[in-house]
Amino acid sequence: MTQFLVAALYKFVPLPDYAALRQPLLEVCRERGVFGSLLLAAEGINGTICGPEQALREVLDHLRADARLADLVHKESWCERIPFRRMKVRLKKEIVTLGVPSVDPRRRVGTYVAPEDWNALISEPDVLVIDTRNDYEFAFGTFRGAVNPETRSFRQFPEWLQQQRDLGKAQKVAMFCTGGIRCEKSTSYLLDLGIENVFHLDGGILNYLEKMPKDRSLWSGECFVFDERIAVDHDLAPNWGRSIPEAARSVLPAGLGEVDEPA
Repeated sequence: MTQFLVAALYKFVPLPDYAALRQPLLEVCRERGVFGSLLLAAEGINGTICGPEQALREVLDHLRADARLADLVHKESWCERIPFRRMKVRLKKEIVTLGVPSVDPRRRVGTYVAPEDWNALISEPDVLVIDTRNDYEFAFGTFRGAVNPETRSFRQFPEWLQQQRDLGKAQKVAMFCTGGIRCEKSTSYLLDLGIENVFHLDGGILNYLEKMPKDRSLWSGECFVFDERIAVDHDLAPNWGRSIPEAARSVLPAGLGEVDEPA
């Protein structure tokens, strides 16, 4: 069975000419039969793409040919069919929408925690673990003991944070998301609020599932992704909608693969 490579990627980097990058990038993807969704903004790039392995790697090479993206990191998984119906490269104000203009992850973020060290951190009794994702994502799976903010979009997250009186009392705050991008902004925002002991899972859930053996994992369930795979299991194998938690069934966003959220 043909296997297609999926690459989830993001990078916060100044791209003042981001609008000019759109059409060449779109053409490179379309010429190679690569599908997915990429967001470009003055603050960087974010998205998920999928295609035949060689074609997808050529797109990644095209991106890294820009010196500003030379160290672009991506996370890989495989699937038996392409989970996107078209290729979109969109221009946005933010590559992930928090809606707080003062937040700048390029200036400062929380402490990165490698997947290998994450279990020890979130098992400490004085750590408040927060899932920065949306309610329907939480319904598919999360880390044991994590707090669910019960948001429908990342834009609602700052308001939720402002209402949490226990944040300032926590000795440490540990945050996680799918690929890491939302935590870049959420930890930066917490630092701006004066909360200093802030940590986040480097590379997000996808990186943790890739590197953490199942028998040592503190992850429970599956990880929702914003495309037709719907979710991936601990081996990063796609769900394809075969099982959807009842709590998520009625609130899944329409137009998966085009939602302004990270992969």
